[in-house]
Amino acid sequence: MNTERVGTTSEGTPFHRWTLERAGTRIRLLTYGGVVQSVEVPDRNGDVADVVLGFPDAAGYPESRGSYFGALVGRYANRVAGGAFTLDGRTYRLARNDGPNNLHGGEDGFDRRVWDARAAGDHGVRLSRISPDGEEGFPGRLEVSATYTLDAAGALRIDYRAVTDAPTHVNLTNHTYWNLTGAGSGPATGHELRIAAGRITPMDGSTVPTGELAPVDGTRFDFRTARPVGPGYDHNFVLDGDESQDGERTAAELYDPVSGRMLTVATTEPGLQLYTGDHFDGKPYGPGEGIALETQHFPDSPNRPAFPSTVLRPGEVYASTTTYAFGVRR
Repeated sequence: MNTERVGTTSEGTPFHRWTLERAGTRIRLLTYGGVVQSVEVPDRNGDVADVVLGFPDAAGYPESRGSYFGALVGRYANRVAGGAFTLDGRTYRLARNDGPNNLHGGEDGFDRRVWDARAAGDHGVRLSRISPDGEEGFPGRLEVSATYTLDAAGALRIDYRAVTDAPTHVNLTNHTYWNLTGAGSGPATGHELRIAAGRITPMDGSTVPTGELAPVDGTRFDFRTARPVGPGYDHNFVLDGDESQDGERTAAELYDPVSGRMLTVATTEPGLQLYTGDHFDGKPYGPGEGIALETQHFPDSPNRPAFPSTVLRPGEVYASTTTYAFGVRR
């Protein structure tokens, strides 16, 4: 494990890159935005490639907006309809940075902040920061951390924790785009995907949930049996099982027939956002060159009481874990 200074924000704040390596997996992590800059793993022949999209020069991250490459997203991942919510009788107004909605925490969410970092054992890094009351419109002083660890098998585990001094909403995720053939190798939409979800949350015209939980049977959203992804996805899947359980469950499996690489995603979260990166404009990646598998609570839960709650109150602890395990199929 080593660390190096790799850049400075426009405000003059330096940020660093940490490198972790274990059991054939090497990851590079930035203190800017909690970004997973690269993940290098072998294919079925033992050849190693970086399987996440990002900028080779770390200075590219502060200069970019809207890509969220590898970023730690918060305070609220995904969308909040109308850029507002009411909590305990008080209405809070957020930035509308996605049409009429708030997306991924606002104009300057967690993906655009420099995090404090320290080693967490021999194979981990703990990132932390204090999000002040009112940051991007969200109430409460939030003490938040994300610990990235490589386990003995080379899997990447992210443990999120947060506490608050006032009632608020919290929904954190990692926004890595995966291409198991290798970053820059072309579209990833030929990868085969399985998602353990029998329902989705359908969207309205502004890409926020209608409040329904619709079955995937007979639709293009049925990934219960692995099949090629294809383009055109930016949807939340309702994971099967009890979302309140403490242990992780397998949410998705992604397989690349070209390289033989496999990615298995396990999580404690109730939802998974599948996004196929159709908006990419070729700078530096084209449409569909990466697949995001964002473990999280549902979009617009602050305005949808029937959805699993994202309210965090004083004295409670927000705790969430997602693990990305790598393998090969011969």
